[in-house]
Amino acid sequence: MGNGYSHIGVSTHDMEATIEFYETILGFKRVADSLTHINEGGTLRQVYFNVGDTQYIVFMEPKAIQGIAGDYDTGINGALGLPGGMYHIAFRIQTLEELESRRQHLESRSVEVSPIIDLGHASSIFFTDPNQLQLELSCQTRPFDDSDLHQESTASLSQ
Repeated sequence: MGNGYSHIGVSTHDMEATIEFYETILGFKRVADSLTHINEGGTLRQVYFNVGDTQYIVFMEPKAIQGIAGDYDTGINGALGLPGGMYHIAFRIQTLEELESRRQHLESRSVEVSPIIDLGHASSIFFTDPNQLQLELSCQTRPFDDSDLHQESTASLSQ
């Protein structure tokens, strides 16, 4: 193993808003867009975005497919009763300058985005997409080393 991943599959109820967000705001190239007609009724649209290094995020939009509720929680965390961030997707950013530039770009597009947060090994910003998926842009600031193993700390869930 150790070759990265092929793709992450997630879901949307609004493919057009998802395309607008991932193509226009985040700048990922849409490389595939297909519509499957389900024999028993309904359709499944799949759109692939290249997130770099031949890795993709794939959104699936089911419409009128028997057995798939039309109002399920696409954000994952809420459906599981978890706080935001337990399930999230982090995209790699190369430099701290690029991270700040991306943060400013998101703010200029009216995306609610966190300040840059120092995580020790990386600096990151956090925001959500139109599907309520939590996203992270992360710039690794140092390689992991043995000091990163077996760490303990404290935190609070309240703001």
